[in-house]
Amino acid sequence: MSRRHRAERREILPDPKFGDLDLAKLINRGMYDGKKSTFEQRIYEVIEKLDNAKVAVNDNELDQEALRKSRGLALWKLARENARPLVEVRSRRVGGATYQVPMEVRPDRGYSIADKNTLSAARGRGKGSIVDRLYAEILDAAQNRGAAVKKKEETHKMAEANRAFAHYRW
Repeated sequence: MSRRHRAERREILPDPKFGDLDLAKLINRGMYDGKKSTFEQRIYEVIEKLDNAKVAVNDNELDQEALRKSRGLALWKLARENARPLVEVRSRRVGGATYQVPMEVRPDRGYSIADKNTLSAARGRGKGSIVDRLYAEILDAAQNRGAAVKKKEETHKMAEANRAFAHYRW
């Protein structure tokens, strides 16, 4: 990591179907070996399945702008919000000892962590195609269940347990 300059943020284009920047970020995170179009198709299949899903979710909880585009997109955004950690622990070395210091997570990093956790939880599920596994994980996260939400809760518990070291924040 350079000490002189902060890394520049790259400009990414929104996804072609919905024009959503966050969905484009998920596609970029999920692709393997640069096969963006393949993963893009899979994501659109998942959103199409979510459109037809019968989920016990209050429409007031859903992002209204995304809901106008697609119910599946709004469900994914809700799942992403439910899987987003608000605090995390970071290692901080003080006087020869390493402490796990709880710190608040910036929203863009929180969404990035939520996407990574959702993708890894979907890939860790049992049988079926990635479309089925990702669909199931997003449905679970939208209802505050599933491995991605569990990972968020573990992160929050870890931060709570190390609250005594909060004064080491920088």
